[in-house]
Amino acid sequence: MHPIFLDLGFVQIRYYGLMYAVALLIGMRLILAEIKRRELACNEDHILNAVITAFLGALLGARLYYVFFFDPAYYWQNPAEFLAVWHGGLAIHGGIIGGVLAGWLACRHYRIHPWQFADLCAPAVLLGQALGRFGNLMNGDAYGAATNLPWGLVYAPGTPAYIQHGLQPSHPAMVYELLLDFIFFCVLCRLQKQPRRDGFLFCLYLIFYSVARSIVSCFRADDLYLCGLNLPQLASAVLICGGFYFILRYQLYRAESK
Repeated sequence: MHPIFLDLGFVQIRYYGLMYAVALLIGMRLILAEIKRRELACNEDHILNAVITAFLGALLGARLYYVFFFDPAYYWQNPAEFLAVWHGGLAIHGGIIGGVLAGWLACRHYRIHPWQFADLCAPAVLLGQALGRFGNLMNGDAYGAATNLPWGLVYAPGTPAYIQHGLQPSHPAMVYELLLDFIFFCVLCRLQKQPRRDGFLFCLYLIFYSVARSIVSCFRADDLYLCGLNLPQLASAVLICGGFYFILRYQLYRAESK
């Protein structure tokens, strides 16, 4: 495992960034395929522009969230480190907030139904998060606590996991999350074929991902904390409650009315 995919001397291509680029491309293909399957009357270029806007908003939100809760004083004193995302430091809950806000603004601009757009994106987002965890694996961040289990991993020197644990194996927490994300992605793809009210699939995404993240947090060694509380589990609990609230309050589980 090594964070650099290709070193050309004048530029390095890292797995961390490569996985996000691959996730965006695959996600757009999945969204276009779903638009064709459902025969939706929408401007595909506008949809893709909204997807890119939401993606960029998610990256910015993920970074701001991490910087704010990790050590804002450090980044204030070292502003160049704010852009060094290859050192780790993208918090998914900040990404969800940033992606939702940017996506909503894009939907307003292009006059796209926001709940319909969210449902189109939900499975692709989960698959993208699974691919992102592969980038974490190669980058040696989002690592787990030390373990003596046979599948514990030792990471490359210089990676965050190696700096923390050295030659002591640790839980491959990012692999746990990768597998859970992919399982829930398959579930969403199956449910996508069943007609439901707009917003149902996205609310399920919030619930599924939050459950996965809460489970994996039990094995993580680098989670953020707020007043002694595990911040990802706290944020996940809020998203789970929010997802169930919208599903039940607006009966999103019902079939779409014709």
